[in-house]
Amino acid sequence: MHYAGDAVLAMFEAVVDALSCASTIQNDLKERNAELPKERKLQFRIGVNLGDVIQDRGDIYGDGVNIAARLESLAEPGGICVSESLYDAVSSSLPFSYGFMGEQKVKNIEKPVRVYRVVPADDSDGSDLSQGTSAGNVEQTIRFCTSSDGVGIAYASVGSGPPLVKAANWLNHLEFDWQSPVWRHVFAELSRDHQLVRYDERGNGLSDWEVDDISFDAFVRDLEAVVDAAGLDRFALLGISQGCPVSIAYAVRHPERVSQLVLYGGYTLGWAKRSQKDKETGKAMLELIRQGWGQDNPAFRQMFTSQIIPNATVEQMQWFNELQRITTSPENAVRLRLAFGDIDVNPLLPQVSTPTLVMHTRADALAPFDGGRKMASMIPGARFVPLESNNHLLLESEPAWQRFLAEIRSFLD
Repeated sequence: MHYAGDAVLAMFEAVVDALSCASTIQNDLKERNAELPKERKLQFRIGVNLGDVIQDRGDIYGDGVNIAARLESLAEPGGICVSESLYDAVSSSLPFSYGFMGEQKVKNIEKPVRVYRVVPADDSDGSDLSQGTSAGNVEQTIRFCTSSDGVGIAYASVGSGPPLVKAANWLNHLEFDWQSPVWRHVFAELSRDHQLVRYDERGNGLSDWEVDDISFDAFVRDLEAVVDAAGLDRFALLGISQGCPVSIAYAVRHPERVSQLVLYGGYTLGWAKRSQKDKETGKAMLELIRQGWGQDNPAFRQMFTSQIIPNATVEQMQWFNELQRITTSPENAVRLRLAFGDIDVNPLLPQVSTPTLVMHTRADALAPFDGGRKMASMIPGARFVPLESNNHLLLESEPAWQRFLAEIRSFLD
C-alpha cells in the first residue's frame, strides 16, 4: 500500500481480491455514514485496474497506476469504476452488475480506456447493459451503430408504440441520464405511449470520444445513422436545446420520414452568431471549461448547471454536475461548445414542411425566449406554446412540466 497526497494506492495479487476489497470498503462506509450527520460523512471514489506497475524505491508508477487514477476520478462519490481489462477478468466471478461508461481518455495513454461502473447485486438501480437497464417498470436496451464516417454511436430504445426519436443535446449519457432526477421523469413519461429512441452524440456519453469531426453536419449524420440502425421508416422527432437545430436540419433533409416535429428550449443561431454580448459570454464559458472541467470540485461545471436548472434541488444539481464531469473530456466539451456556437439554421426554417410544435420557457437563461418565439414564427404553420418556468430543462415538480407533457401528448395523438 502506498500513499499519494489524499489518495491511497493498493496492489493485489488477485483481481477478485482487489474488487472485493473495494466493494467492502464502500459498503462499510455506507453503513457508517448512515448514522452520521452530513458534515461528518466520509465518501471515497475508487478506481480499479488490471495492469502492469513499476516498483522503485518504495514508489509504484506506470500506465497501470495512471489508468487507476483516471478511473478513480470518474467514479461517483461512494462508487467504483473499473477498466475493461478488469471487467473481462472478473465480470462472471462476483455478484455485481456493470454499467458501461464508454471510452475515456487517460493522460499519457495513447488509446482511450473502456470504463465500467460497478453496481452491487443488491442495488436495484443497476444492471448489466447487455440485458438492458431498468427504472421503475420500464426497461431500455442500449445498442451501438456506426455513423457515416465510422464513429460509433450508442443509442437506446425503451417502451412500445409509435416511435418517438429524441435528438441528442448538451451532454447525454444513456445510462447515467436514465437514473438522473433531472431526466428520468422525461424518459419514463415519453416512453409510456411511445417507443422512445435516444442516443449519445459523438464525443460524449457511451459514443466514441476520440473523433476527428465534431460539427453540426456530423451531429445530423449521427441522427441519420441512429434512425436507420433502429429500423425506423417514419417517426415523430423531439429536439431539446441544441437538439432543435439538429432536428430541423434532419426534417428538411428527410421530410418523408418525420411525422411530427417537437422543438423545446431551442435556438436557430449559436452563441458565436448572436450579439457581441453573447459572443463574449460564450468565449468566457470556453475558458472556464478549459480551466476546470475535469476537476473533482464542481464549481466550474456549476456555472452551466445554474443556467440550465436554476430552480433545482441540491440533489438535482449534484446529479447534473456529475453528469457533465463523467460524460465527456474537457477537450471534447470545448469542441462541442464551439460546434454549437457555429450553428445557423435560419435559412432552413421556411423549408420545414412537417407539422411542428414549439415550446419555450419564458425565463430560460440559456436559450433566449425570443429565439424560440422567432423559430416558431419562421416555420410554416408551427404552433408556439410559452411555458412558465425559469429552467431550461423542466423538472418533475414544476407545473410547466405537466403542461409540456400534455401538449406533446395532444400533438402526437
